Amino acid sequence: MSEEREVLLSVRNMDVCFGKKKKLFKAVNNVSFDIYKGETFGLVGESGSGKTTIGRAIIRINPTTSGDVIFKGKKINGKISKELDRQVTREIQMIFQDPMASLNERAKVDYIVSEGLFSGERIPEAERKAKVAKALAEVGLLPEFASRFPHEFSGGQRQRIGVARALIMQPDFIIADEPISALDVSIRAQVLNLLSVLQKERGLTYLFISHDLSVMRFICDRIAVIHKGVLVELAETEKLFAHPLHPYTRALLSAIPLPDPAREKNKVLEVYDPTQHDYSVDKPQWVEIEPGHMVWGNEAELKKYREIVSK
Repeated sequence: MSEEREVLLSVRNMDVCFGKKKKLFKAVNNVSFDIYKGETFGLVGESGSGKTTIGRAIIRINPTTSGDVIFKGKKINGKISKELDRQVTREIQMIFQDPMASLNERAKVDYIVSEGLFSGERIPEAERKAKVAKALAEVGLLPEFASRFPHEFSGGQRQRIGVARALIMQPDFIIADEPISALDVSIRAQVLNLLSVLQKERGLTYLFISHDLSVMRFICDRIAVIHKGVLVELAETEKLFAHPLHPYTRALLSAIPLPDPAREKNKVLEVYDPTQHDYSVDKPQWVEIEPGHMVWGNEAELKKYREIVSK
């Protein structure tokens, strides 16, 4: 079934490094995955795992060291033409984690939301203001809010402004980097529901980055798990929850709080120990263990995973 779906974005063998040659740190190591048009693709991992770095590399904030990022059949990482750069700016947008830090506190909402429009051809002022009003209305904010500053809004409202800033560019693909982690629990559901409604209305595709698997189960079609810059597992959401293979994935799933106090009290936490893998001779590979289910492991581990899947 997955082969029939249209691939909107492909990441192939991506490396992202920081620092100088003598002190080079590889934040993302040989990462590959596809994102299908119209889906919500989740990228989950603990802090420092490289998930945000991948999102920023796709949108060209972080340069890639090697590998390819293919969007609509065109390579968009590395040196590209000005025309393609404008296309990427217009068709790929990002919602950042901290709505206060990502908004210019000295600028009014009117400028913040429409800032991306200034990168293309100039449009009449009346048309620009109409676009701002429409974008604010789509995220549930009043048009008159355009004359206010970010500090005059609540956290949830500021994040909605961030969503409006992305929507005004009429993008096809949105990278949502921990868009609800800085919000109160009562506001999180509102933002998630808003993203879901907008996706259905506009046919949007999301890369949803988070450390919270319980949230990702609610919103994502497929989930990729990343550990220290390496993808260790990728599967459809319910398959990942029902049949996790990699020990790191199992450890993450075991840490999800259960709503039943009795079950929560008696559950057994799995602790991930990276030393359990011996990759000195038998090197690991990124392999499709069953249709649509990818996992990272060497031949000995893959044999064990195949036995689990066949049961």
